[in-house]
Amino acid sequence: MVEFENFVLKKGSHMADPGILEVVLKGLAAGVAGTAAMTVTEKLEQSKTGREDSMITTEVGAILTKPPLKTGAQAKKLGQVVHWVHGITWGGIRGLLALTPLNSFVASALHYVSLWTSDVVLYRALGLAPLPHKWEKQGLAIDLFHKLVLSAVTSLVFLAMI
Repeated sequence: MVEFENFVLKKGSHMADPGILEVVLKGLAAGVAGTAAMTVTEKLEQSKTGREDSMITTEVGAILTKPPLKTGAQAKKLGQVVHWVHGITWGGIRGLLALTPLNSFVASALHYVSLWTSDVVLYRALGLAPLPHKWEKQGLAIDLFHKLVLSAVTSLVFLAMI
């Protein structure tokens, strides 16, 4: 069992000298859990707010892969693939942060900030969204919350595995 002191991995755990492959694989697995948690919270939030599914992941996927974007089931499937690949990939990045000298709390906070900021930059660069200060306050809060769920669950599951 991994012991934590002030959310810092103690020396002497079985993860004292992790390899890149080990942390990436564990991070990817944690990314699955984080993406699942975010998906659940999105569905719960949508049931309360009446907000429809975001098309942003579908639009990102269509721009980056250049398939002819269709509506309906095909677009929804593309959006789901991009959603899961995105979350799982960020799990691998969280794993890599374990190789830095940062303590677990700082690495987890950096993961969240990097995840959210990179999404904002990507959406802006692709012309899909304005800068966050122009977003509706509720939309901004919802996005920040769901990305926090993704990052926090990914980090906690990763830390439990190491």
